[in-house]
Amino acid sequence: MPLSVQPRSNPFQTFKRKGATRMLKVYQLQNGGLKGSVVSEGGPIPADSLWLDLLNPTLDERRAVDSLLGMELPTRADMEEIEASSRLYQEDGGVFMTALIMSATDTERPVTDVVTFVLARDKLITLRYIDPQPFRTFAARCDRSVVHLMKSEAVLMGLLDTIIDRMADVLERVGQEVESTSREIFDPQVSGPRTRDFTDILRRLGRKHDLTGKMRESLLTIARVITFLTQAIEGKTNKDVKAHLKTLTRDVQSLQDHTSYLTSKISYLQDGTLGLINNEQNNIIKIMSVAAMVFLPPTLFASIWGMNFHFMPELDEAWGYPLSLAIMVVSAVLPYLFFKRRGWL
Repeated sequence: MPLSVQPRSNPFQTFKRKGATRMLKVYQLQNGGLKGSVVSEGGPIPADSLWLDLLNPTLDERRAVDSLLGMELPTRADMEEIEASSRLYQEDGGVFMTALIMSATDTERPVTDVVTFVLARDKLITLRYIDPQPFRTFAARCDRSVVHLMKSEAVLMGLLDTIIDRMADVLERVGQEVESTSREIFDPQVSGPRTRDFTDILRRLGRKHDLTGKMRESLLTIARVITFLTQAIEGKTNKDVKAHLKTLTRDVQSLQDHTSYLTSKISYLQDGTLGLINNEQNNIIKIMSVAAMVFLPPTLFASIWGMNFHFMPELDEAWGYPLSLAIMVVSAVLPYLFFKRRGWL
C-alpha cells in the first residue's frame, strides 16, 4: 500500500505533549525544491522523503523512523556521550554524527544541546531536543521553495551552512557589544567613574564569556562532524560536494579563531574592570587615611587639654581657649598642605 502524509493545510503544525513541542516533519522533492509536511502522530511516513526532522520525538515516532530506515536511531543517552566514537560512527550503512548546537542565543540564557545528523538510505535524519533558529530558518526556506537540493548530503551541508551563518551573526553581535562595553569601561568621555556600574558590567561580561565558551564548544563539535563527514563520503560524491565541505571547514576555522579572540578580549576586560574597582577602592581608602592623618594632631591637642590635671596654667588664661582652637586648626592645615605638596591628594 503506498505511503502518504496528512494534508499540508498547516505545514508548521506541531503536537504538544506534556508541555513540550514535538514534531515529526518530512521534506520531499517537489517541483525541484523541498516541501515540508508534518506527519501526524501514528501517521505513515512517505518512503520518498529526503529529510526527516524529529523534534522531541515520541517512542512511536522513533520506531516508525527506525522501521523506515531498517536501523536504530541513537537514544538521547547515546547522543550525550562525550566520546568521539559514540558521537561519530558508521553503522548498518548509515553515517551518524552528533554535534552541540546553540539555541536561545538572543536571550540572556543561551543553551547548547546535542543534535544528531544521520545519513542513511539516501535520506537525512535530524534528531534533536531543542529548536534552534537555524533549523527554523532552513525549514522556512524549504517551505518557500528557496532551497533546491536533490540529495541528502546536499541538504545536510545546506543545514550546516545555515547553522554556521547563524553562529557568525551571533559572534558579530557579541563583538559589537564587547566593543561597546570596552568603551564604557575605559573611555572617560562615555561615562564618568561615578556613573559606571562595574557590577553590571561584570555581569554582562560574564554572560558574554559564557556565550563565547558555548560557541567554542559548539564549533569544535561541528568541525569534527565536517571532518568525519568528509572521510565518510570520500569517493561517493562529486567535486561540488567536496568543495562545499572545504568551504564549511574554512568557515568554521575562521569562526573558531574569532571566538578565541573574543574570549581573550572578554577576559582582559574582566581583569581591567576588576583593576578599576580595586583602584577606586584604593582611592577611597587613601582619602580616608589622609583625613585620619589631618584630624589626628587636633585630636591629640584636644585630648591633652581635656585632661583633668589640677595645674594646667593655660586653662585659667583668657587667651587659652582661642589659642587652643588656633593650634588645632594649624595642626590640621599643615598635614593637609604637606600631603597636597607631595601629590598624595
